[in-house]
Amino acid sequence: MKALVLEKTGDIKDLKENLVFRDFDTPVPKEGEVLIKVQYAALNHRDVWITKGLYSGVRTPIILGSDCAGTIADSNGSSFKNGDAVIVNPTINWGVNQSHQNKNFSILGLPENGTLAEYICIPSKYVYLKPEHLSFKEASAFPLAGLTAYRACFVRGKITAGDNVLITGVGGGVATFAMVYCIAAGANVFVTSGDEDKLEQAITFGAVGGINHRIENWEKRFKEIHPKINKIIDGAGGGTFAKCLDICSEGGTLINYGATLGAVKNFEMRRVFWKQLNIYGSTMGSDEDFANMIEFIDAKKVKPVLDSEYEIQNGAEAFVRLESSKQMGKIIVRV
Repeated sequence: MKALVLEKTGDIKDLKENLVFRDFDTPVPKEGEVLIKVQYAALNHRDVWITKGLYSGVRTPIILGSDCAGTIADSNGSSFKNGDAVIVNPTINWGVNQSHQNKNFSILGLPENGTLAEYICIPSKYVYLKPEHLSFKEASAFPLAGLTAYRACFVRGKITAGDNVLITGVGGGVATFAMVYCIAAGANVFVTSGDEDKLEQAITFGAVGGINHRIENWEKRFKEIHPKINKIIDGAGGGTFAKCLDICSEGGTLINYGATLGAVKNFEMRRVFWKQLNIYGSTMGSDEDFANMIEFIDAKKVKPVLDSEYEIQNGAEAFVRLESSKQMGKIIVRV
């Protein structure tokens, strides 16, 4: 089969040499696994970090990618039929505890080969029928970022209709899914971005409003306009999370799923106890969360926000696009 293979890690400028489209052994399903012919895959920032060697346990050569949609090529005695349209849960070995993942938890695409290939083998328990309202392209966008957003919004944040929700960094995969989910759930959604075009696009998708987080003291301006934010979904950490403590209303809830800006240096503890805030960490999601996400997007007919599409043989260009942070929604790779 053909696959996009990371041969070695390095700087993004060397990616076209390090990430090679070449022949690779076609996997053979073991007991309990199915073989999937991949139609579309999608990228996550995790993939870019791995190419730079900024992720623990990196090995090469490896096929990256955690997201895909495709068809069953070999059902291998499972309940699926050859030709079934499916999507894949990239959360491997979450465990039985719904509150957190166990120590053997991993994500498809490292340490095991991932989805940027013509075929993948994966245990059938991680495979789900594709919702009929989604194309293969649309379905491929959901798995990693969609699951992360689902757990943050509904398992940890318990967001419901009427909540006033602030989502930081819209444009990124998880943040954009969080926006789409919360709008579908009937919440009043506000967003931040450093790009005015992304703020305008978010409003066209149904957000109530937004603010440019590059403006000095943006949090004070935001509070003047929208003083009753009771739920915040943040993937930035750093100074942004510190400002969220000020923005969140009394008794409100903050959910964090990432730390692209690093540690929170000015964490004002008095804000936490005096405002009686609830703070939750969240990452990926359990098998149960994934099944519930599929049910939610099927019932609400949710569709992803797609940024751009690349052919797999030009996959390095898709990584460069993601590294630029100019995208609004998910970057898709046609296999």
